[in-house]
Amino acid sequence: MMLLKNAHVVDYISDTDSKLDILIKNGRIAAVSDKIMALGAEEIDCRGLVAFPGIFDMHVHARDPGQTDKEDLLSCAKAAAAGGVTGFVCMPNTVPVIDNEKTLKYINTKAKAAKVKVYPACAITEGQMGAVICDFKLLKDSGAVAATDDGKPVKSARIMGEAMIKASDEQLPLISHCEDMDIASGGLINAGLVSIELDIYGSHRSSENIITGREIDLARDLHVPVHIAHVSTAESVAKIRAAKQAGIQVTCETAPHYFALTEDLLYAKDADYRMNPPLRLGRDVDAIIEGIADGTIDCIATDHAPHTPAEKADFHTAPNGVIGLETSLAACLTFLYHTEKVSLKDLVRLMCVNPRKILGMKGGSFKPGELADITLFEPNTEWEVTPKKFKSKARNSCFKGMKLKGRVRYTIVDGDIVYEI
Repeated sequence: MMLLKNAHVVDYISDTDSKLDILIKNGRIAAVSDKIMALGAEEIDCRGLVAFPGIFDMHVHARDPGQTDKEDLLSCAKAAAAGGVTGFVCMPNTVPVIDNEKTLKYINTKAKAAKVKVYPACAITEGQMGAVICDFKLLKDSGAVAATDDGKPVKSARIMGEAMIKASDEQLPLISHCEDMDIASGGLINAGLVSIELDIYGSHRSSENIITGREIDLARDLHVPVHIAHVSTAESVAKIRAAKQAGIQVTCETAPHYFALTEDLLYAKDADYRMNPPLRLGRDVDAIIEGIADGTIDCIATDHAPHTPAEKADFHTAPNGVIGLETSLAACLTFLYHTEKVSLKDLVRLMCVNPRKILGMKGGSFKPGELADITLFEPNTEWEVTPKKFKSKARNSCFKGMKLKGRVRYTIVDGDIVYEI
């Protein structure tokens, strides 16, 4: 039994934003009220701390199996816990691809030892090759919580449409990586002024915009849902906003780097600022923030993508991707909350409630009876991002050297403290 005293409790579902106590029994929320007394409970004074109902990240690359020099499920879970993340979905672009029962069993077995909750996504197509649609019923029955070919788009609109129907039939959320590879054509950064000045081939923004539009059209015409990953352009935000207003079943996510950073960082020719989609323009950042504030963008995920320092050493040959589990909350607080773009309650909706809702999971509130997954943090504490101190195996953070405002103090999963400072 644990008693969290004097916490600033923020719960979007119950519309709570008050200083309260939280009583935890048998891994679940027992009570949330003022001045709770509980004889024999482990008591933690949470004065000055904000309590969120467990941050959930629906887009993480754990690199396990097959690329565990970059990251593995257990190191990824440690990084998540350090960032206040109580659960995450691991993407299927592993080696081998998560498109079979055996690989799902491996992940689910290994994840039992993880500090936080790990849920695997399966591929949309076998081997993520875009040709043969996976057996969604079999994979869902084996533990998959979503289907995505993330890292690659499904090139054929016909196959994507068929996959959306099959996923909908199985009530398996389908996540789209919106990129037209023929347009992107190996571009390293956003096609624009920076790419021209650096004489680097760029990936045009229409690569994302066209496939975003395609997925929306398919969702409309087939009357099925789709979730758009890592939205980064103003045009994609506008398309998704219009689709929602028209009643089309589309949801979406963005990542902290898309509302915090611009392509100007690429002048340094540092591969830690290269990801896919790439950093865009100031107007895109503004549009992403507007989309977050008005509810067009449903949730914030990290697209945590670890690589080794050796891989990231050469700007031109480095793989795309940045890590984000240990900075996501702080980045959201710094660039959204402390700039008064969103409230703490909005962040709970974006980081705790909606990711679970999209995936059909329970949780995301302090309602008595819910599992006690809790993120406790100091909202105003400033700290410098120092990747060598991270719990992740990787160091490729695009926030490195920056000062962020908001520090995790405790992460609690099923009533147990899995991280504290």
